[in-house]
Amino acid sequence: MSRLLAAALTVVAAAVLAVGAARGIVALLDATPDQPNTPLITYEQAGQGS
Repeated sequence: MSRLLAAALTVVAAAVLAVGAARGIVALLDATPDQPNTPLITYEQAGQGS
């Protein structure tokens, strides 16, 4: 019985740890600011009339 209890507690502890790690990762990803979407290279547009 003690082995079954130890296994159940290990499973519960692992599940709690996994959920906590997932929530921490999501919190870190939400904390990072969005990067601006500005192009590094811009090209001059040619004249439209030809």
